[in-house]
Amino acid sequence: MLARSFARVASKRVAPRAATAVRGFKTVQQQQNAEEIRAGKVPIVSYKDGMREEIELPVEQQNGPVAPAGADDRKVAVPLEKSILSKLNPTMAKFTLPGKVAVVTGGGRGLGFNMAQALAEVGVSGIAIMDVQQKLGEEAARELSEQTGVDVRFYQVDVRDGGAINQAVSDIVDHYGQIDVLLNAAGIADSNIKAENYDTEMFRRLVDINLTGAFLVAQAVGKQMIKSKNGGSMILVASMSGSIVNYPQEQSCYNASKAGVIQLTKSLATEWARHGIRVNSISPGYMDTALNRVPALDAQKKIWIDQTPQKRLGAVDDLNNLAVYLASPASAFMTGANNIIDGGYTLW
Repeated sequence: MLARSFARVASKRVAPRAATAVRGFKTVQQQQNAEEIRAGKVPIVSYKDGMREEIELPVEQQNGPVAPAGADDRKVAVPLEKSILSKLNPTMAKFTLPGKVAVVTGGGRGLGFNMAQALAEVGVSGIAIMDVQQKLGEEAARELSEQTGVDVRFYQVDVRDGGAINQAVSDIVDHYGQIDVLLNAAGIADSNIKAENYDTEMFRRLVDINLTGAFLVAQAVGKQMIKSKNGGSMILVASMSGSIVNYPQEQSCYNASKAGVIQLTKSLATEWARHGIRVNSISPGYMDTALNRVPALDAQKKIWIDQTPQKRLGAVDDLNNLAVYLASPASAFMTGANNIIDGGYTLW
């Protein structure tokens, strides 16, 4: 569920207008990144065996980025030895992705980065990380490349900008020759805002990032997969909030946006099955990400844990194996499924 956490848990207690402004940057670096994007450039950083190369792609238009603050714990990814592949039995081999190329949005940190690590551990040859935050995206690409030797590229892209997405996807295909997996983890969360007080600009912005952004990326990647005639697997990160109403926080917009992602998943799965493209969603429960480790949420976390049968929050790597399963041939007969992974929270 709140993969991006409750970044604005106290937004109704602090100047909500400032929090909703699309150009409300928290750092000088974010302001500079936004100016670069508005100037019509998509910075792309590649890493191969830890070596950095930077280029820029022109785009027709851009919106300002939205970038939550904070940092997440990192675990070291362990590459898959190629010699092991030939020794795997048929069942285990289906959980690997040798030679495949994955696109991961929101892969600069948190759950997106950890799932990118998991894909690297099962043999992918290339990973394209899309994130709006340049520093985090570059660090993630460099770290993942150094850990695994995988050819990793970073694209500074705002998922609300269709032109930038299309250009980046085109460049990914030019560089890697293909796209086999899309993992869409980009998104934001606004919470503890009563519906009667919800600012309309904030509402539109969240839906634009969480739902419209998911569609724009899926559309761009889908066109390439259809063109290649090789099929592929798409994984959209939704939330258990798309299926239930959370307690005790009010978050009508977030819930609605994630319900939209779940229905989008089913719709795309139906339309693109004939092209060999599978589309599934992951709906996390309450996750123990860095943005949830703040004093303002201590009281709410006690309630969340108490209402979860496993009596804990999800760890940042709890989604990894599910992401690998959905991306790999192991789930070949699975499409349009919404996979709730919440420690049992939605059972009660």
